[in-house]
Amino acid sequence: MRSPITRMLASSVAALALTSSIAAAQELARINNPMAEYSPVTQERLDAADPSDWLLPKGNYQGWMYSALKQVTKENVAQLKPVWVYSTGLDSGHQAPPMVNDGVMFVSTPYNHVLALDAKNGSLYWRYEHDNPADLGVMHNTSRGVALWGDRVFAAGLDGTLNALDAKTGKRLCQATIGDWEIGAYITTAPMPVDGKILVGPSGGEYGVRGFLEATDADNCEQVWRTYSVPGPGEPGHETWLPEGPRPDAWKYGGGSMWVPGNYDPKARKLYWGVGNGSPWLGDQRPGDNLYVASSIAMDPDTGKITGHYQYHWNDSWDWAGMSAPLLIDLEKDGQTVPGLVSAQRNGYMYWLERNDAGEIGYLEGKPFVYNDAFASLDPETGRPTYNEEHVPRTDKTTSYCPSLWGGKNYPYEAYNPDTGMIYVPANDNVCNKWTGFLDEDTEPASGQWWAGMDLAELEVYLRDPAKGVGKLEAWNVNTREVAWTHEFGKTMNWGSVLTTGGGIVFNAGTNDRKLRAFDAESGDVLWEFPLNSTAISPPVSYEVDGKQYIAIVAGYGVDAQWTNSVLGEQDESGEWIKDVPVGGAIWVFALPDEI
Repeated sequence: MRSPITRMLASSVAALALTSSIAAAQELARINNPMAEYSPVTQERLDAADPSDWLLPKGNYQGWMYSALKQVTKENVAQLKPVWVYSTGLDSGHQAPPMVNDGVMFVSTPYNHVLALDAKNGSLYWRYEHDNPADLGVMHNTSRGVALWGDRVFAAGLDGTLNALDAKTGKRLCQATIGDWEIGAYITTAPMPVDGKILVGPSGGEYGVRGFLEATDADNCEQVWRTYSVPGPGEPGHETWLPEGPRPDAWKYGGGSMWVPGNYDPKARKLYWGVGNGSPWLGDQRPGDNLYVASSIAMDPDTGKITGHYQYHWNDSWDWAGMSAPLLIDLEKDGQTVPGLVSAQRNGYMYWLERNDAGEIGYLEGKPFVYNDAFASLDPETGRPTYNEEHVPRTDKTTSYCPSLWGGKNYPYEAYNPDTGMIYVPANDNVCNKWTGFLDEDTEPASGQWWAGMDLAELEVYLRDPAKGVGKLEAWNVNTREVAWTHEFGKTMNWGSVLTTGGGIVFNAGTNDRKLRAFDAESGDVLWEFPLNSTAISPPVSYEVDGKQYIAIVAGYGVDAQWTNSVLGEQDESGEWIKDVPVGGAIWVFALPDEI
């Protein structure tokens, strides 16, 4: 008979053998099916924004487009090499960032496909192809990303739906109808997860759609709340929609689409979202300041209640949508650090704002980062602009103005690096346009038909000075509020979002030479560049797998970036403008060689 000690030792050995066997089986299962141990995305993980992942469209809730990873540095970035490339097999504009959760990458594409891949080697786990209606017709066939929550991936559809997919298989689990594409309320934006709710809003500002943001329950896809960006009768701000225009009920069709993902302050529990252009484009057809068009608004994430706002320009008449939410950055003010908001807006001005825990927003300063001939001045106390009437579009008037309707910066994200204290802005200067406004009495608003009060076919886009370039990357010190450096790209627009890292680098693509570039974050010197298969108009991201840092970006030219490049290229007489830019989507992933 064995002694108790012998039996105990034997039992321990057996337990160790069993534990080892289970661990080996788990490791084998992980190797054979890495998705079997998918890491659920929680609110705590989203708040923490671990730099090894990229769980939100802009990297963190503050909207910084910043990665603290620093394996890739100013000293070694020139040695970056592509480690894998995956063709999406699709054309049109690819605008979504790769989202990465614990080594699994998710990419949404035009035509509403979603791909799940191994972030280390590019192996495909699954592909979801959304069942859009056969007769679907929208203005922008694109997607700007997905949302990750729990073990689900949330993808919006051009048909106005929000779809919850199983992150392990790509199977659709539930669906919500958010917008009606037949009236023009289609969705291109990336949804955003907050506390078990998925937030998303439709496009449609050119169709007479009244903009809104909707929260759905991540578990069952049922509506939690919906907040309109244009207030109705009895709501604060409704008085800014005067009934004296051709349509007394202009607010019902006033635009204000919320088509770019917002930002969030988890401590104060306040959302910050951008609101798009007015509809129709001509402000004299909807008299009044038109809240909350061309504004940033603060909202309660539990109820959707608007708690504060700042309107960048009143009675928007230029299609200068305020859809880009401000970055949440602590700022120096009178020798103290205060919670702030900084944003490079489509109207060509950089704004410094102050925020508080109650969700109120106050004005600090505004400065132009590109030429604007429509604003005569900004009120030093409020930032409210005074207009040059010559450059304000009106009904039955042909008007020219700068910057063009695409603005000094469009949807591409700026980036903030807390190590340098700088914000990096992808800007376009020197582009102007001219068009004639009219009262469209033949088209019903919100009928799925173009309803902007101008004929897009008659739009003239041109360079203010044909000898000068357009695209820039500007670095602004957020506390001195001055430009630290500028890189000029020459005869190309810059349609690329910006990524900055703890390694002191700024990454930017978006130019017609197809190059992804790395800049010294302090000086602006170009440290590395690589020609992609097509121009990348999606945000670059960074993540880490098995201790190795990767830089990823999705190339694929299309939509407005491609159209404006073609128009301006045809006018160019210098021979410097690249007109023929290849198309086709591809996911590019870069890293340093293993021997470094």
